[in-house]
Amino acid sequence: MMNILNKIRNISKLRADIPTGLISVVLLATSASIVSSTVFAQSSSAYNFLNIPTSSHAFALGGNGIAVIDDDVTLAEQNPALLGPEIEKQIAFNYMLYMSSGNFAGFRYGMAANDRSAWSAGIRYLNYGKMTRYDEFGVSGGEFSPQDIVFEGTYSHDITDRWRGGINLKMVYSNYDAYSAFALAADLGVNYYDEEHDLSLSFVMKNAGGQLKRFHEAYDRLPFDIQIGYMQGLGSTPISIAVTATNLTRWRLPYYSHPKNDLSAGSVEKSNFGSNLFRHLIFGVQFTPSSNFYAALAYNYKTRTDMSAYQQSFLSGFSLGLGLKVKGFNVGAAFGMPHKSATSLMINLGYSFSELLY
Repeated sequence: MMNILNKIRNISKLRADIPTGLISVVLLATSASIVSSTVFAQSSSAYNFLNIPTSSHAFALGGNGIAVIDDDVTLAEQNPALLGPEIEKQIAFNYMLYMSSGNFAGFRYGMAANDRSAWSAGIRYLNYGKMTRYDEFGVSGGEFSPQDIVFEGTYSHDITDRWRGGINLKMVYSNYDAYSAFALAADLGVNYYDEEHDLSLSFVMKNAGGQLKRFHEAYDRLPFDIQIGYMQGLGSTPISIAVTATNLTRWRLPYYSHPKNDLSAGSVEKSNFGSNLFRHLIFGVQFTPSSNFYAALAYNYKTRTDMSAYQQSFLSGFSLGLGLKVKGFNVGAAFGMPHKSATSLMINLGYSFSELLY
């Protein structure tokens, strides 16, 4: 059963004088990554659901939006440095129909701590639908519903007028029939934003941590990752481009391809310089005619090639989404179709209570 469950979860100019506070954040993140990669290096991978976004804006940009500048509290899950005092008393709900069968929902609230800091708290619930239980003899034992719950808290601080750092702490509880586990994880991120040139750069270390309670005998490793994000407005146009580099803890990212017209043939491993390079990169473009509306489109080559051994569609790897803000309310929707027979749809609803004060 664990094997089945594991498959389910599985530039413009910068300042030369980097602030001391920024160096401290990076050193702290580096220390966390060393602990994560050494202590749990002998265990198997799990908890890949932590990489599923809760922000429709991030989902529209390929599933990773670590450099998106928007007054959206759900983006704190992508990069804690995207949370700031400008997100004042904001509440957000998100729902995702995942691969046509999973139901994911979440809630997050954020507000300013002072004029240079902010905090946020949230919860995520993930239900993967009903599955049939089998014993070692292949005899059905009824159905069960695997579930994950994530409690998280975020804090960010403006180091300078352009640099911001943040941390996101997560408590993760998982229940799969007779098996349960508990884990702790942390995300650490920094963001550089030059408003004059509409330039955003981010560096994030995600999911540093490990299990405190195991499912069974062996510890499962969290999907620790290092990511770099770039988003740039194109002059005076309402167009922005985004490039995000993910899975930077390793270079080689092989995938398996299956001959389209030969069902009897086995899968073939694919791994060359070009495929490895582009499986690390996500490309996006965003149209923002005003601060109250955006439309985004992205291409994730890794998502597309991950489906190469299955029934990928023309839309595999592409994602798109829209966002609208009206009088303190904000609505976002994003769509992706990684598999020919399965789509994913995400909806975000939010409201800023600070609008009531003005």
